[in-house]
Amino acid sequence: MVKQSKNTNSASKAPFIIGIAGGSGSGKTFFLKCFLEHFTNEEVSLVSQDDYYFPVAHNMTPEENKLYNFDLPDTIDHNHFKEDISKLFHNETIYKKEYTFNNPHAVPKLLEIKPAPILIVEGLFILHFRDIAALLDMKIYIEADEEVALERRLKRDLAERGYSRDDAMYKWINHVVPAYKEFLLPYKDECDRVITNNTHLADDIICVTEAISKELRERVL
Repeated sequence: MVKQSKNTNSASKAPFIIGIAGGSGSGKTFFLKCFLEHFTNEEVSLVSQDDYYFPVAHNMTPEENKLYNFDLPDTIDHNHFKEDISKLFHNETIYKKEYTFNNPHAVPKLLEIKPAPILIVEGLFILHFRDIAALLDMKIYIEADEEVALERRLKRDLAERGYSRDDAMYKWINHVVPAYKEFLLPYKDECDRVITNNTHLADDIICVTEAISKELRERVL
């Protein structure tokens, strides 16, 4: 069951805030895509932790980029992240440059994120940042078996980001897995929904997101 929301009073016009957390390769991005298809742009807004990385790639050599650990909380501009969540909570539109995955040659787009009755906050550290976790009305935890998550991570890093297999495995072993175990896994038991996403079948995730969206429509919209 969903926890009683602090925002059920429609007069407050404050959004219902959903936190979606998942480790790398958990299938969180696909879950979000399916989830958002149940709503219009006017019903839901999304703010992603990834868009709040401190910009560092432009000063790095390829070797420095390989060794730099992006899977640590202090790589995120936590204050800016929280400030923007607060603005959306208070029905203000925010503007933010998108994250370009440490590509110094990419030109980031300027994102316009408008307030909506449902606000989704997603990212690896959203439960570790306790002040942000305290704002969440519903916490959803996406997980996958380690071998499934690694397969997805390798497919993405090699095909989409141009990493070598050695570089991708270095990051997985030294950065990704330790960060997941330290900054996300300890908060699993406090989540309202824990969704295991080992499947490659879209229908399975669509069914899960449909059930959650139906419950939200009854409670929020």
